[in-house]
Amino acid sequence: MDIKQCRYFIAIAEEKQITAAARRLHMAQPPLSQQLKLMEEELGVALFERQGRTMELTQAGRSFYEYAITITKYMEEAVMEIQDFRDGIRGKLNLGMNTISDSLLPRVLQQFRMTHPKVTYKIQQNESAQLCQLLDDGKIELACVRMPVRTEHYEVLHLPQEPLFYISATPLETGMHGETYLKQLAHIPLLLPSTEGLGMFELILDRFREHHVSPSVMGECSDVAMLMELVRLGFTSSIVPRTVLQLHHEHALHIYRIIDQSSTVGSALVWLHHRHLSKPAQHFVQMVEDMLPFVTEKSPRTSQADS
Repeated sequence: MDIKQCRYFIAIAEEKQITAAARRLHMAQPPLSQQLKLMEEELGVALFERQGRTMELTQAGRSFYEYAITITKYMEEAVMEIQDFRDGIRGKLNLGMNTISDSLLPRVLQQFRMTHPKVTYKIQQNESAQLCQLLDDGKIELACVRMPVRTEHYEVLHLPQEPLFYISATPLETGMHGETYLKQLAHIPLLLPSTEGLGMFELILDRFREHHVSPSVMGECSDVAMLMELVRLGFTSSIVPRTVLQLHHEHALHIYRIIDQSSTVGSALVWLHHRHLSKPAQHFVQMVEDMLPFVTEKSPRTSQADS
């Protein structure tokens, strides 16, 4: 029995039909049925039992499935490791970035590009929940997500906490210069970043709830560049983390740091702890770890906007 037969068996076990498994494997149904027959003859046991139109694993089949998964996993990891040695640090960095990503990551990518000139990149942007699903599906290796997310099966590298800022085209009538409290924003219509029920939108609402304040939310905007332009034009006001102001510093706005206790948000770099990371991904994680001690707290300019 070889690794190819293990993959055939896994496909049948997961699809529960020969036809669906053959489609998944991009092969014809008769050869797959023949391979299953050969496996059962070699092992001397039935691996499946038919229940209507589906094929369910027997007790022996369930036991063999666990071994087949482990065997193929280690074989794939071994091949990836050898290819990494063969190619040095060539390869592709598959990275997911939250819609509002930590500003440290672009700086790390810039440095990484200088030290790994032969690496190519696939960078996908999405909400944290979708990024976690992409990780689980093996579509990406690393993801920069907004916390909190469920982390039971992830390795987590926490990035620095960021303060939140109220931004507007007009100044606040009350409050200290350059600072404000959430309760002072309760009656101001806000267009919040991200999407309702997800990501930054929900994190900001959580901060209001923690301080027993009911905000006046006029809507949501998942396009951060559009959000900043709407604020600049006076269409709305908003609340954003420091990262947004660092990445869109060209906008002349009135900026107030929210100084309620715990009114901060955090990000993390996460990856599956049971899955092999390519050499480029390993080196990228190490570079983030190395740069973290040098990240300093820099607040955006809080003076009034240009007239």
